[in-house]
Amino acid sequence: MSKLYDFTVTALTGAPIPLAQYRGKVLLIVNTASECGFTPQYRQLQELQEQFQDRGFSVLGFPCNQFGRQEPGDADAIGSFCERNYGVTFPLFAKIDVNGNDADPLFKYLKHAAPGLLGSEGIKWNFTKFLVDTEGNVVKRYAPQTKPVELTQDIASLLSA
Repeated sequence: MSKLYDFTVTALTGAPIPLAQYRGKVLLIVNTASECGFTPQYRQLQELQEQFQDRGFSVLGFPCNQFGRQEPGDADAIGSFCERNYGVTFPLFAKIDVNGNDADPLFKYLKHAAPGLLGSEGIKWNFTKFLVDTEGNVVKRYAPQTKPVELTQDIASLLSA
């Protein structure tokens, strides 16, 4: 698979979701966790969703339990936690691995398209973020410690391009 829109991912509900349905939108794809020091970023991710969704933007959240076992819950627990604590309305997907032999193909693609420091493709922790333009190109990768609010200008620029 060579294009973002070729991938099909699994929704938190278990339904297959072709990423082609997001064609023409700016996306922020994030590996998330409910028990991480960065978990409060859900609030700012939701704020970005609310600020830009009417302009063709969406956050896509992919829970991951690979870092310190910080996403131990099942799909129901993850969905309830995100809605109850952070009012999350953006799409959440089934729990995945982002590194190693069992890494989700989407994240293999994202890591290759936007490597980290010194060309490293590995994801270091939860809340690594990938910004994708309306053509499905991975434009930038952000470290977990980068607060979502810091991406506001980058998102706005892509939406007005």
